[in-house]
Amino acid sequence: MKTLYLECRMGAAGDMLTAALSELVNKEEFLRIMNSCGLEGVQFEAETVRNSGITGTHMHVVINGEEEMTEDVHEHMHAHGEEHEHHHHDHEHEHHHHDHDHEHEHGHHHHHAHMHDIEAVIRGLNVSESVKEHAVAVYQLIAEAESHAHGQPVEEIHFHEVGTKDAIADVTAVCVLMEMIGADRVLASPVATGSGYVRCAHGVLPVPAPATAYILQGIPSYSGMESGELLTPTGAALLKHFVQSFETMPVMTVEKIGYGFGRKEFKTLNAVRAFLADMEDDGEVCELVCNLDDMTPEEIGFAQEEIMAAGALDVYTVPAYMKKNRPGLLFQVMCRTDDREKMIALMFKHTTTLGIRETVSRRHALKRSFSEQETDSGTVRIKSSEGYGTLRTKAEYEDLARIARAEGISLFEARKKLK
Repeated sequence: MKTLYLECRMGAAGDMLTAALSELVNKEEFLRIMNSCGLEGVQFEAETVRNSGITGTHMHVVINGEEEMTEDVHEHMHAHGEEHEHHHHDHEHEHHHHDHDHEHEHGHHHHHAHMHDIEAVIRGLNVSESVKEHAVAVYQLIAEAESHAHGQPVEEIHFHEVGTKDAIADVTAVCVLMEMIGADRVLASPVATGSGYVRCAHGVLPVPAPATAYILQGIPSYSGMESGELLTPTGAALLKHFVQSFETMPVMTVEKIGYGFGRKEFKTLNAVRAFLADMEDDGEVCELVCNLDDMTPEEIGFAQEEIMAAGALDVYTVPAYMKKNRPGLLFQVMCRTDDREKMIALMFKHTTTLGIRETVSRRHALKRSFSEQETDSGTVRIKSSEGYGTLRTKAEYEDLARIARAEGISLFEARKKLK
């Protein structure tokens, strides 16, 4: 099983994750994709740097010819006759220190964007539909965190124009890289947040900042050895969206390692480290089952989606007759043994069951890999499964569906475009 493991001992920010993941793929191809994706005025530049004897990448995001130097603060207040709250995403990993003064006078006009404006930008990018869906979902996490921190509805949250371009670039880049890597499973270490305080227009706030702390709910985290802000809201949201389990590094055969450096210098190497590895699929899995006869189809569908999104291997239902001859179903969740407690909690949360049965089984699985095939309608990813004397290939549904929708043809006709 292709596994991506992210080591976040010095926290994470959008540019650091981008830099680390870019070392696991064809970096030139990644830069080509990002610099032609349609983000107006935005240019990605990868710099190879050496720090503490380690060679890695620093990712620069240049906006309208200048690299965006974000400030050590997440929210500012403008004195333009009216107060406006907006969000600066700290993609350069500029760590906060309590003695910094972050209250700035602005004598020029700033434009702001709402969540629906940001979604429109993302939907219009020249990237796959899958990347767009992931990017919107990540930004929704950030918007919800800001909404909670400010006590305002999501639709009323304002994002600063330049900071928005910067953050959209970071979020989209990581989503593109995740698609290029094609990992079957994404894991990460518990996340260092940093410590101390940050000064902003609202006063002196603790680290992690309120928005970051909100996103971190349910994620193992700790202060770490360095003072300052190590984890940004963008970094936290990307981890929450993509990582299926936060744990110490499991047994795995590492194939590639990527180092993504932050801008600040610390005694500790300021980097996200990404490991691309192969993990043996054969092992134990849990089958969790409950009986349901009092839920609507919509409720059952929602429960399936939420549990799958949380990292289940499979979720499915089987028709059954319950007591008193009531039609019902068996709700079944397949998961890794390490995820059983999380899955049990989700089943109780999203279904009406009062009890869950558990069976532990031995699993035998084929190893999976991805390749790409060019057609006259665009690139189609091909998934290969191999092992035990068997080899299967299958075109990715999302790619075929994109072609079918774009050309108004059936899936069968779209599949015929493959050689």
